[in-house]
Amino acid sequence: MPLSEDDIREILRLIDESDLDELRVETETFSLHVRRRDAAASPADAEPIPEAAEAAPARGPAYDTAAGSPLTISAPMLGIFYGAEAPGAPPFVGVGTRVEPDTIVCLIEVMKMMNPVPAGTAGTIVEVCVDNAQLVELGAALFHVQPDR
Repeated sequence: MPLSEDDIREILRLIDESDLDELRVETETFSLHVRRRDAAASPADAEPIPEAAEAAPARGPAYDTAAGSPLTISAPMLGIFYGAEAPGAPPFVGVGTRVEPDTIVCLIEVMKMMNPVPAGTAGTIVEVCVDNAQLVELGAALFHVQPDR
């Protein structure tokens, strides 16, 4: 049975309200490992990163080598995507918005912490790839940006 976004939010809320530093849940078809950012982990506890996550940038865009191809601003972490600072506020960016490397394009909420995501490049937003309040995974495409040439 797959988890819904509400299930994941509830798991993160429970962890946030507990004294746990780490939680691991595994079944035959599902594996979840959550660790607080400030929790110390020994190298022996480290798990290999799946290939897809290794290919995703930690922050900022990934460049498609085809000439004229847009860059992708990817999710730097798993969490809830917010395109605006608050409900009812205007979005940080939209299609046609010009961005600089330090322009904040969205927030990713993890354990009630709002993490700003910078564009990481100069250019123009050509596509918003996710909906507001949508759960995004590490490396998921958030925006496509036509870089300045």
